[in-house]
Amino acid sequence: GGTATDGVISRSVRDTAAMLDVLAGPAPEAPYLGARQATPFADEVGRDPGRLRIGLCTASSINPAPHPEAVAAADRAAEVLTGLGHEVERLDRAPYDDAALARDFLTTWFAHVAYFVDAAKALTGAGDSAFEPDTLVMAALGRATRPVELIRAVEHRHLHVRRLSAFHASYDFLLTPTTATPPPRIGAFELPRAVRTAQEALLRVRGAGLLRFSPIVERLIDDNLGWVPYTQLANITGRPAMSVPLHWTADGLPLGVQFVGRLGEEGRMLRLAAQLEQAQPWADRRPALRV
Repeated sequence: GGTATDGVISRSVRDTAAMLDVLAGPAPEAPYLGARQATPFADEVGRDPGRLRIGLCTASSINPAPHPEAVAAADRAAEVLTGLGHEVERLDRAPYDDAALARDFLTTWFAHVAYFVDAAKALTGAGDSAFEPDTLVMAALGRATRPVELIRAVEHRHLHVRRLSAFHASYDFLLTPTTATPPPRIGAFELPRAVRTAQEALLRVRGAGLLRFSPIVERLIDDNLGWVPYTQLANITGRPAMSVPLHWTADGLPLGVQFVGRLGEEGRMLRLAAQLEQAQPWADRRPALRV
């Protein structure tokens, strides 16, 4: 649906830049072309990004109380940035309507889940038992979405783009925690048996219309976005964003910070990332995992 693109997770900015050179450019099926980078992204690594003005925001109406470690991650990034000579300004609230953005994101997401579930069934002959209950619930919600609701959510993207463009008229980057919580444990998103039973009952009676107005939907939204309320902005608006591991929790786990830049300024973002990597190297650090 145009809200995701291919990328890599790497240990170095150099590797990210090199892979971006490989991946950048239009896909054969793309309906339009983006502007080409004048120089290789790999050449941006090590260049001076200049003095930047950065707006820091941890506020979120989706998760009004981000974990103290998430706030600490943003604070640590601000310290490093200030030490490098950049200007960091703390924002009392998000420079966009994150609650509306979340609703629009999930409206389109549910519709896409419905499409891909149907496509997978047609391709493989699989039945409902091949999918997790949450996936089936999201697909049911997608099928229950009215066409006008889907078009409204798509059209709202332009409003979110305008608001973010207004922010970038004054700031080079938006800085947020990457997630609102430390890394969740495996199984953290398992639904309680009572909720799962209610889901299954509604699905059996094809109660997608009822499902739209049930507490299950609110629970689904909280589970999907409550721990990661910041990253949909770049997906919806098509702006470049990066997560940089500048903070480690008291348990020895990484908790990144996200930078969202202007349209077409991947090069400047890579320059900043390389500068941060040099100031606070991370490649040799390993999470303190206990098995």
